[in-house]
Amino acid sequence: MPSNNNCSLSQQTQLNLVQVKGTWIRQTEQCQLAEGKLSDAKIYENKSEHGVSWTVVSPIVFTYRVIQCKNILDPRNDTLLWGHIGDEDLKGTISNSNPVKRFVVIDDTVNQLYGSQVTQYFEARKVVYKILPLPTTEENKCMELVTKILEEVHKFSIDRRSEPIIAIGGGVCLDVVGLAASLYRRRTPYIRVPTTFLSYIDASVGAKTGVNFAGGKNKLGSYVPPVATFLDCSFFQTLPLRQISNGMAEMLKMALMKHRGLFELLEAEGRKLLHTKLQSCESSNNPEKEDSATASTRVAIETMLEELAPNLWEDDLDRLVDFGHLISPELEMRVLPALLHGEAVNIDMSLMVYVAHQRGLLTAEEKGRIIQCMLGLELPVWHQDCSLDLVRKSLSERLKHSAGSLRMPLPTGLGCAEIFHEMIEDNILCQAYQKWTDELASSGNK
Repeated sequence: MPSNNNCSLSQQTQLNLVQVKGTWIRQTEQCQLAEGKLSDAKIYENKSEHGVSWTVVSPIVFTYRVIQCKNILDPRNDTLLWGHIGDEDLKGTISNSNPVKRFVVIDDTVNQLYGSQVTQYFEARKVVYKILPLPTTEENKCMELVTKILEEVHKFSIDRRSEPIIAIGGGVCLDVVGLAASLYRRRTPYIRVPTTFLSYIDASVGAKTGVNFAGGKNKLGSYVPPVATFLDCSFFQTLPLRQISNGMAEMLKMALMKHRGLFELLEAEGRKLLHTKLQSCESSNNPEKEDSATASTRVAIETMLEELAPNLWEDDLDRLVDFGHLISPELEMRVLPALLHGEAVNIDMSLMVYVAHQRGLLTAEEKGRIIQCMLGLELPVWHQDCSLDLVRKSLSERLKHSAGSLRMPLPTGLGCAEIFHEMIEDNILCQAYQKWTDELASSGNK
């Protein structure tokens, strides 16, 4: 009979890695032969009667900056060129006599509005630049767009360590450029400049990149954060109100999941924030006091970073930020381009609020306040194509791709939530869906 005590026969040794005069050498804890630069990586060597195996544990640390700024396209503002670099590194970079080069990918629509300012900025700063306008829409968010960027980057020729690619546009543009940068020479630094409210508080501050594939949303992608994200809310002034409302859905998501104060602010002032396009009130008599626009965007970003930073690679599948993202990907792709991303997310959240109420997690009053807040932000709360079959299919897919657990974030009050692992009982789902349809179908598709 084969032995079942192989584990007891194996011998494991932890090996530290030390760099001495440019060469990495391994040392055991007990035998420190040389002093040098110690790596956080470890090698665990296992010897058994079957041979030798090695397990490598190599921590990967990414450092990236998220910077709120004003007038980023003003030539007197250094942020676009140097905001990604720390003060000490900046001294050496600026003293370098080589010309500064930047490759910029900009959304077509954004280029029509701001392209001349981008050009003037680089001309005034005497930068060698290439600006590539592209139609970055959800319908053409594909590998062909990534390949186009890579071909142009290759022609322009950049230093992959010191000359970051700059993406200026909405979430699709940021996702596509991020994927291209992660592929070019295995990882080239890139910078995100979001121009839509949705990308400002969502896509721009995380690590995910991606394109659509095989009829699925973001089926191809990577986890590579930008070296920096520069947030300038002045871009919102040229957005249609629907695009502002679209971003409000992601802000409301964070409010419902973890910040009652933000929810109450949106409940009281959401419509005003929407129609003023989240522009700060510069005429405040008290400069120390934040206005509603500044406070709401700050809290939305802070709460988003709290959830993303410890779990950039989504090793932990329990994610509060997935609220509104269980059904919405299937719905969004099915009716493309009828619904914007945030609109699909809000329809998902609206249904899940009914599920939470049906399960006794929310009171009727809380459910009503949430729906009224959504309507106040001019977001859709129901859609005819969000059928019960689509909902069931989406939840089944979620179960399949989340290690056999539903991992469904649901609100348990205003500004608090829990993640539920068991599949929703079909009778609760059906009852919630029926009440959702009966009460909200009259609101129309939008």
